[in-house]
Amino acid sequence: MSTPRPTLVIVSGLSGSGKSVALKTFEDLDYYCVDNLPVELLPAFARSMMREDGLLPERMAVGIDVRSRHSDLSRLAEWRTTAGSLGVDARLLYFEASDEVLLRRFADTRRRHPLSRLGLSLPDALARERVLTTPLREEADAVIDTSALNVHQLRRQVITEFALSHAPGLSLLFESFAYRRGVPADADFVFDARVLPNPHWDAELRPLTGRDARVRDYLDAQPEVEAYVAQVAGFLDTWLPGLRNETRAYVTVAFGCTGGKHRSVYLAERLATHARAQGWDQVATYHREQD
Repeated sequence: MSTPRPTLVIVSGLSGSGKSVALKTFEDLDYYCVDNLPVELLPAFARSMMREDGLLPERMAVGIDVRSRHSDLSRLAEWRTTAGSLGVDARLLYFEASDEVLLRRFADTRRRHPLSRLGLSLPDALARERVLTTPLREEADAVIDTSALNVHQLRRQVITEFALSHAPGLSLLFESFAYRRGVPADADFVFDARVLPNPHWDAELRPLTGRDARVRDYLDAQPEVEAYVAQVAGFLDTWLPGLRNETRAYVTVAFGCTGGKHRSVYLAERLATHARAQGWDQVATYHREQD
């Protein structure tokens, strides 16, 4: 069986469309990430990442956009081909949104548009950016319109559609959720954590989440939690390997509790850690009510 080529994801698109969220998500998934890379340095970046044994990291991501003042974005295809000749599978994701949405996002965050340095108004800067990034959009492997997505939805889409689904072999996504907001529609396995002791009733733990050490210590000390984790881990260890032969790219294991803040988050993180210890290479977590 041939070894999969290292992946280099190029994150680009319009300012305010979610590029930073996407790049941070790839970083959380253990991609080596660099933002605001001049396009002409793409091959040099790939060469610089090469180890002494001539191999590259399995997962890399770079941000390329109009912030690189002197870059000729129309030459991306050329530089992408050069990077590919080094043995890299270079994929380009282009993020965009409607002008109405982008204008609202800039107004909400009060950030300056990168092209405001040219003395352009915000609408003119957005229009100019669309023109400048047209070569990137035309070259893109996927165009993602984030107009109707919030930060959490965008993060989940990046995880499931562009990170786990393109990874070699079967990937696992451990997700937490609140039952009061409904069960995730695409969950393959759902486990109910409402039977476990609830940190919400401890006033000192209530503001925290299942990712905080004090909540973890509290739940670790509960015999019911240890029994629950052992049984769920045993179930997953028994049945998940059998799904490697399926055509699916990833499996979602979801944990729900009342508010999606303490028990479900704790369990998703703990079982993800367990899966990694069991040898699963592609493991991600997503906390629907928290991320």
